[in-house]
Amino acid sequence: MMEAADKEEEDVDLLIAPPNGCINELLDVGQDDNIEGQMEEFLGPQAEYNEEEEERKYYRRKRLGVIKNVLAASFGAMIVYSVYMGLLQMQLILHYDMTYREVKYSNLGLEDIDRKMLMGINVTPIIGLLYTPILIRFLGTKWMMFLASGIYALFVSTNYWERYYTLVPSAVAIGVAIVPLWASLGNYITRMAQQYYEYVNYREEHVQEQKKLPKGVCHSYIIIFQSVFNIIFHLSFVFAEFPMVFVLNHYLHENKHILCNVKTCGATVTGVIPGFNTTVLTKLPRSMLLIKVESVLMGFAFLSMIIFLVLCGAAYRPTEEIDLRSIGWGNIFQLPFKHLRDYRLRLLCPFFIYSGFEVLFAVTGFSLSYGVCILGLKKLWLLVLVYGLSSSIFSSLSLCLLRLPRWVCLVGGAVVHGVLLVVLMVLSVNQNEAHERPEYLWPLLVISVLWGVGTALNKTGVSTLLGMLYAEEKERLDFVYTIYHWWQAIAIFIVYLWSNLPMRAKLSILLATLLLACYCYWVMERRLAKKVAYRMPRIPRPRHKVKGYRYLEEDNSDESDSERSEEEEGGEDKDEEHVVEEMGAEDWEEGGQAAGVQGADSPGTRRRGAEGHRRRREDACVKEGEREEREGE
Repeated sequence: MMEAADKEEEDVDLLIAPPNGCINELLDVGQDDNIEGQMEEFLGPQAEYNEEEEERKYYRRKRLGVIKNVLAASFGAMIVYSVYMGLLQMQLILHYDMTYREVKYSNLGLEDIDRKMLMGINVTPIIGLLYTPILIRFLGTKWMMFLASGIYALFVSTNYWERYYTLVPSAVAIGVAIVPLWASLGNYITRMAQQYYEYVNYREEHVQEQKKLPKGVCHSYIIIFQSVFNIIFHLSFVFAEFPMVFVLNHYLHENKHILCNVKTCGATVTGVIPGFNTTVLTKLPRSMLLIKVESVLMGFAFLSMIIFLVLCGAAYRPTEEIDLRSIGWGNIFQLPFKHLRDYRLRLLCPFFIYSGFEVLFAVTGFSLSYGVCILGLKKLWLLVLVYGLSSSIFSSLSLCLLRLPRWVCLVGGAVVHGVLLVVLMVLSVNQNEAHERPEYLWPLLVISVLWGVGTALNKTGVSTLLGMLYAEEKERLDFVYTIYHWWQAIAIFIVYLWSNLPMRAKLSILLATLLLACYCYWVMERRLAKKVAYRMPRIPRPRHKVKGYRYLEEDNSDESDSERSEEEEGGEDKDEEHVVEEMGAEDWEEGGQAAGVQGADSPGTRRRGAEGHRRRREDACVKEGEREEREGE
């Protein structure tokens, strides 16, 4: 019995004790191993995380974002000008008709309102050089484009209520916005090319430190982006004719009525179309139809505003925009005038002027004095549409600059336009009794196509050339493009003044300007080939304490490099405000331009942050190993 009892007690111990012992052993040993494994998994390098691959994907998204910005800006500008030119063309034709003026608005004086409206659009941009850089620096490039598109939408909205106090102020507002809009667009496209280069070459040291770009590294991107912009923008001439084709053409008289008093067309014309009938409409379009057309145009104007606001990214980093503004409003006001001391810009001014001449002559002088005068008002849309389509398609020819010298575009466009100007000087048609001239349709269409080729080469050539000359000077792009489009505005004003001159006088002015532009451009290229130094105004460094933004540098300083250099130099920089010029671009490269501010989102900052995180993980692992060794001892 005693042996049986002892055996039962041993069996109970075997059933109860071993599990407790195993549990204690797991708690003592297994738990420590589990915690150490979790710590190593948390602090150690992640097997599935590839830092280089993630960085590559990040910059690929950035490059796609740049392409999206270029396309958005191009389509936004195209829609704005399609709406503006289409509405203005329809409005001028309706207001020209005497019956429309008398029946619709009686003694309102729409003809006089139209003259003052055109004066506001063409005269106001003359003072654009005074305020354009200030607006761009104060608002930023993207917001300037958005605001300008809003002004064009305002012009569309005023046509719902055609009065002196609605049409004329909105036309003046458009005149104010023309130069800032185009200067912002040119600046924006060139900045996108610079950004694309930075995102492609993000591993380069000068990109990580945000130094000045080496010469010529982003020229190929400038050529491509300017070509894409002009290909899309010139489609605005095509879409601008839609109101004419689908609405107004159904209400126009035949040529026998409209051109009954016209005796001659072409080179012998004085003015626009002498003898053109004052009634061009067979019947008046219904007011509700016009309201529907204006509502559609208004919708597209709002669409362009949304495109600029939502789809266009910023042209500069926040810290860069702060530094662009902090050089002082007085300096921003003076710098456009000081940039004219650069012989490259001075010698390109005739090309800037001719660029304004030729586009306005194509849509007014040639289309009216040759096209409408010979073919009739119903064929106006066809000439302008062919011109715009040709300009759009042949803007792709500027891609040849990727392999050919940069003078090819400008000289090629000048040769095409020079031949056409000589042809137009001798092209004269006497109407006499016959007002139907279908035999002239194809020759005029060919001239429209060839003029579009010249426009495409000229526009893309000038914009690309400016981008290539100042590609590394991101701080002065707005000044350079402001000067370009200001001279264009001067040319548009001259075209507005010469409307009553004989056609041969207009063609002679165009030809003389073109020859002068080619000569000046040849002189500029010759000086650059000889490495003649050019004078460029020095842009002052930022001089204010930056508040609200922390510059992430290695020493975690809140001061920018420019402020730190001022403290080191003591009072020596105080005299730099009066020294505003230096000779040549090479001096500017050595003069402190390379001392860029390290932005918070730069590749170098992110890389240093990742390296610091990795070092902290390695230190934690080493300390953990030392602790285990001490416990083992």
